[in-house]
Amino acid sequence: MDTKIAYPKMLASRYAGEVASHAQRTKELCSSKLKSSGQHVEAAWNELSTKPHLKELLYGILLAMFAIYAISTYYLRQRRSMTDTRPSTPTVEKASSRFKAPPREFGKWTPSDFKMPKPEPYPDWSIENTKPLPYRPFRYGPKYNITMGLRSAKHTEWIELDNHYPHYHASKARRIQERGQKCCKTAPEAYAAAMELLEDLVEYLPARYPTLYRRTPTGIDNLWSGESINATAPLTEDPIQTCARLVQDDLAVMIEKEDGQYYLLSGAILLPGFWRLEDKFGMPLSEVHTSGDVPGFKEKLEKGMMNFFRRVKPEEMVARNNYFLQVDDDLAWSWSIGSEDSPDISWNTAEDGRAIEHHYFRSERQTLRRLPKSGGVVFTIRTYFLPVTEIVEEKGVPGRLASAVRSWGDDVSRYKGKAKYQDVLLKYLDEKHEEQIAVYGVGEMERVQTDWDGYPF
Repeated sequence: MDTKIAYPKMLASRYAGEVASHAQRTKELCSSKLKSSGQHVEAAWNELSTKPHLKELLYGILLAMFAIYAISTYYLRQRRSMTDTRPSTPTVEKASSRFKAPPREFGKWTPSDFKMPKPEPYPDWSIENTKPLPYRPFRYGPKYNITMGLRSAKHTEWIELDNHYPHYHASKARRIQERGQKCCKTAPEAYAAAMELLEDLVEYLPARYPTLYRRTPTGIDNLWSGESINATAPLTEDPIQTCARLVQDDLAVMIEKEDGQYYLLSGAILLPGFWRLEDKFGMPLSEVHTSGDVPGFKEKLEKGMMNFFRRVKPEEMVARNNYFLQVDDDLAWSWSIGSEDSPDISWNTAEDGRAIEHHYFRSERQTLRRLPKSGGVVFTIRTYFLPVTEIVEEKGVPGRLASAVRSWGDDVSRYKGKAKYQDVLLKYLDEKHEEQIAVYGVGEMERVQTDWDGYPF
């Protein structure tokens, strides 16, 4: 036999034998130690058995330790779920089994049997006392991430109303009277979807807000305003306009066509602040965003958004939040960027460095769901509008908002008009942050920075 082959085989055989022998000795040693340990434990337990009070004490200590562990684990899990600092965007925005696109032809929809679940009444809701939810969807820097920012939402929490309702209701009624189809419009191919949206609201609102709305055989009664609204054909106005009268949200319905694109074909955009329905109506989803120079849309958002629209199902609803700064106090239209009827509107017309009393924080909570019968995709756009001087009284908000504004890239800064207000705003926020450090202490402010009380609130 060739010695180049025989020698390695001989070594392998020898070492294999040594390894097997070592493994056997190790096994015997472990077995011996385990047996010895068991005997010691058994002897100790038998000794405890002769001392019943000591045994009961040990039982009590073990039970108490288990209870402390269980309670601590439950508390930590609850706190983590309540103070999660990031929305669940990855599982919602990316294709998964939950959001897998059904096989079907573009522009064709088979009605679904899904029905909106009936919500429980909003706890202790009052048109006088229920305050707006404190959405503060901005993060500490140093980096500003451009994402859709979607998170799963419950159908039962679809529409949010609060004690600002009278102001929104009056503003919408005035805008409908003054601007009509410039703000509310439905194309013929979206009429069925707009009617379906109205039917959903008529069922949802009296269940969720029974002190404000009452269902009737033909529609819904507004118990606060005294209005009786018809929701059965024939209607006296565009159904999307009727929908707008019922909620504080603006509304938009996207319809899929044979090319696979989703088109804005029905909308009630009465309180938009910075954009006009007449500029966007009839556009596909991509053009709605590119025409508004949304930062990073083509590079980071377009593909994911288009895929998401195609796969979203009636059984699922998502929500997202955004925020802007505004240097005037008009909820409906930010006149600082130009007249609503001007052909050219931009931040270029805004006055530089207005006093902080003119700075307003504008945040939108948007929901997105597919209508089961028509297949249309509905946006609700609820705007929350508060003076900056009010929200800075909340712990941690001045420092976090200042950090967020400083984290914007050049494109986001242009889009949000940062140059027009940054000097006044950031100086004010920094001063308020220092005041909070003096009140709460450095340690507490650092805790708030790393463990702030729940996104997006």
